[in-house]
Formats: sequence, C-alpha cells, structure tokens
Amino acid sequence: MNVQQLRVLQKAASCRTVTEAAAELGLKQPTVSFHLRKLEEAFGVELFRKQAGRLALTDAGEGLLPYARKITALVEEAEQLMKEYREEGRGKLRIGASYTPATYFLPAYLAEFQQRFPNALPLLTVKQAGGALAMLHGYEVDVAIVSLPDEPYPDLNVVKLTDDELKLALSPRHPLASRKKISIEDLRREPFLVHETGSTSRELSESWAKENGLQWHIRMELGAIETIKESVKHGIGIGILPWRSFLKEAGAGELVMRDLPGHVRRRTISLAFRKEEALVPQASQFISFMRSKLEV
Repeated sequence: MNVQQLRVLQKAASCRTVTEAAAELGLKQPTVSFHLRKLEEAFGVELFRKQAGRLALTDAGEGLLPYARKITALVEEAEQLMKEYREEGRGKLRIGASYTPATYFLPAYLAEFQQRFPNALPLLTVKQAGGALAMLHGYEVDVAIVSLPDEPYPDLNVVKLTDDELKLALSPRHPLASRKKISIEDLRREPFLVHETGSTSRELSESWAKENGLQWHIRMELGAIETIKESVKHGIGIGILPWRSFLKEAGAGELVMRDLPGHVRRRTISLAFRKEEALVPQASQFISFMRSKLEV
C-alpha cells in the first residue's frame, strides 16, 4: 500500500467509472486499475465491484475510505510542512548574541524579521561575545550577532553591520561633565566602573588605557550594562560603555556622554556565521535580511 493508491481509491469512489477516475487524476486507465488491484492485493479483500458498468464500493471499501482520506490528508499536511521548511524558512533560527547587540540593537530587527518571515522561530541566547562565538563554532547556534574588535576571523564569515564605539559615561553632577572634551590627564585620578573580564568592552577598555598610559583606578567590576549605568548615575565612578547602550539616558540628561581621549581601536556589531556551503533556510533568510537592512 502507498499514498498514491489511497488517492486513487478516493477518486474512484467518487467517480462512476475507471475511465472517469483516470481522466480526473490525469492518469491512464490501466494505471488506475493497476493501483486499485494492488491495493486489494495488499489488504486481501475486494474494494470495488462493477454494477451496471459502474464502480461501486464494497463494504470493505466503504470501511477503508475514511482511513484513506485521513492518511492522505496527513501526508499532504506533512508535505506542506516540509515545503515550508525547504522553501519558506520555517523552523528554529538559533541566534547567539552578546549583551549590547541583544539589548540595544537586535530587538527592532528581530521584530521586523518575524513580520516578514512568520514561519521562522528565533531562539536568542545571550552571552559574552566569546561565548556566543564558541556556540557558533560548536554548532549550538546558526548565527551570532556580537560586538567585535576590528580583527580578522579566518574561520568565520564576519559581516560588519554598524559601529559600536565605546564612550565615557558620567553623572551630570560629575565635575568633568561640564567639559566638552576630556583629556587623559583629567582621568588619572578618577575611579572607573568597568565590565567584567572576558567581555569585548573590557578588552578594548584595557587596550585604550594601556595605549594612552593610563594607570586607571577600578572601583568596581560589573557584569551588566544597566548596573554600570545606574552606578554612574549615583556618582560611584565613570563608566566606559557602548554609546548606543546609554543614548536614551544621555538624551534625557540622566548621563553625560563624552569621547574617550586618545586612540581607540574600532569595534563593530557584526554578524558572524560558519564558512559552510549550506545554511538552514531561515539562517540564510536572516543573513540576507540583515545585509539588506544595514546595506552591507
């Protein structure tokens, strides 16, 4: 028994003759007769008999018909589902992201992506950039959206989406907040609130301090950007944060944003994916979508 035989059974049950069934199925008459005979052989019962030159279901055929309809409907549903996976990007889109992109950059794009591709189900895992890239290497995610320094990554495809520079974050009440430009000398005795070790922000902050000969005083190491912002607001110290992470607070006058004095290695929010010939359809759609939206 196969699905085609069950489809022929249903059509033959609704037609008056084998010839009529064959015409509606787009098959030759002997092919329809062959399928019906094979189905009867499979079950070992007679399914049709001819009455006055017309096809009529036997009791066994009447009993089989609802099962045939149910089976073919399930097969068609499965075929449609597989088509959606194959052609329409249906399925889970596993994204690894570092904290800044996940919180301050990605949500708006994910919202539009889901509107355009409702069959895709994004699953977002947030880690430090190194952890997100490790998940990418380990096939735990399909793509990664991470803040990265401007360095080569020979084993990955890396698409730079937008800048993610670090800035000084100060309380409006801080004495340096009134200055439009802050020098390294101004910062030598200031306490800093910094990201925990292992984050891209911490790595670049330390490089900036070293390149500019700043022996900085770290008052606290904090794991969350929001905690750093609140601590800066209360005057505990100066923060070094991605500019987009406190753009809203700077606009509202809750924090003051200033450039880091001296040379800073450029960092970007980037889209990374493995160098493979084939990606799952929803990952390919997401990569194309992000390239188009950011014009990269």
